[in-house]
Amino acid sequence: MSKEAPQLESEKQDLEYSHVDNPMKDSESNKHDVVVLEDDDFGFTQAEQRSIIRRIDRRLVITVGAMYCISLMDRTNMSAANIAGMGVELNLINNRYNIANLVFFTTYVVFQPPSTILIRKIGPRLHLAFITLLWGGVMIGMGFVKNFEQLAALRTVLGVLEAGFFPSCVYLLSTWYTRYEVGKRYSVFYLVGCVASAFSGILAYGLMQLNGREGISGWRWIFIIEGTLTCALGIAGYWLLVDFPDSTRLTWSFLGQKEREWIVHRIQRDRGDTQVPPFNLKKFLGSGRDWKVWAYAMMFFNTTTLTYALAYTLPLILTKELHFSVGESQCLVAPPYAFAGIVMFAAAYAGDKLRVRGPIIIFNMVLCLIGLPIMGWAPHAGARYFGIFLVTAGANSNVPSIMAFQANNVRGQWKRAFCSATLVGFGGLGGIAGSLVFRTQDAATGYKPGMYTCITTAFLNIILVGLTGLDFRRLNRKADEQGIALEAHDEDASPDFRYTY
Repeated sequence: MSKEAPQLESEKQDLEYSHVDNPMKDSESNKHDVVVLEDDDFGFTQAEQRSIIRRIDRRLVITVGAMYCISLMDRTNMSAANIAGMGVELNLINNRYNIANLVFFTTYVVFQPPSTILIRKIGPRLHLAFITLLWGGVMIGMGFVKNFEQLAALRTVLGVLEAGFFPSCVYLLSTWYTRYEVGKRYSVFYLVGCVASAFSGILAYGLMQLNGREGISGWRWIFIIEGTLTCALGIAGYWLLVDFPDSTRLTWSFLGQKEREWIVHRIQRDRGDTQVPPFNLKKFLGSGRDWKVWAYAMMFFNTTTLTYALAYTLPLILTKELHFSVGESQCLVAPPYAFAGIVMFAAAYAGDKLRVRGPIIIFNMVLCLIGLPIMGWAPHAGARYFGIFLVTAGANSNVPSIMAFQANNVRGQWKRAFCSATLVGFGGLGGIAGSLVFRTQDAATGYKPGMYTCITTAFLNIILVGLTGLDFRRLNRKADEQGIALEAHDEDASPDFRYTY
């Protein structure tokens, strides 16, 4: 073997584990006219490789982020419609409003596992675009309901259709990026959803001004206009969405064959799970024997309990507890979510840069544990509103953080699909819990039972991160000492894989 061989191997390793977005390497590559290419580069310079990744970011992350923006807006606009007159017109007395929110998640949870199988069979473009178009039609129909029963029925159908969206997007994104790129991409994906949450109240307030137009109430216009936007984006999504990197199905005006092969190769180097074995139900469900899968799911349950509790109740808290007007409450929802977006991206950037996940989750939960007592017990409205900032930032930042935590620590295409379904399924259960956290009958106490529930979920997440981290450390040490392959579910599993904690 030549003396240059170790040096070449070292250079290949540096390229393999370097972050594709590293601006320093970009500037350095432009200083040299001669670029040494290795076999693993597929003939692409480092600048060309970064260009390919940026094209994927623009086409994939932005498209699914925009569609998720609409999805999140459509499932959480009930609170805006409720204070805009829906509760009075449909006679949503007692717990009817909570029930109308809850029934969405019953079907949302049940229909998620089949979706991650279906998206592999028919492809993301057809699957995601079609269900988005259908649920947009359901949203329009919600603008014409006459009673609580019709509202609850359409919310149930909405749950069936939206069930396939989020887990499919999480799964799709994880197949295009390496482990230490995916955190930032998940963050941008969810960040667009936060923008929706931030400005949905302002949009709803604007649509309320159509009250009486064509004889239709203002709250009905919220559903009708937002449903129409959803249908339009669903149609556009058919052309804009991309397929899996290993798929042979055509994607309109995207990467060439050689570029896709390079993407598949770098994923294989990173975690060794690009091969898609034939679907096996026993193997698919067998992923559930790993206790860590349920730990990730439980973390997501705790987090979504917090996020949905805020989404469904924040306008009500602002009006009934902090005594802002309806218009002020609709607009004051925006700043906490805008702040959450900043914290979210900063946390994701730090997680990818430092290659850690657990400490980021703990930091976010500490924000919630500081903010919840302020939000619930501070004597002044301004202080309580500041508490809302901290809770909103911590809870929402943890959504992409936990998604990245899970994505970094599972391997194998069907286990990845199963984990996406269970993670988001438990997120749906969190939606059920979140819709019941701040109950109408607790308003007289300042929603104190709901505050205690939220504090408990934050503590549980810290405990779960600690338990999984200890197990990761034990298994990594065992792999180092005994040379065993971790997460070796498929034949192409690499012995170099290690857990991230």
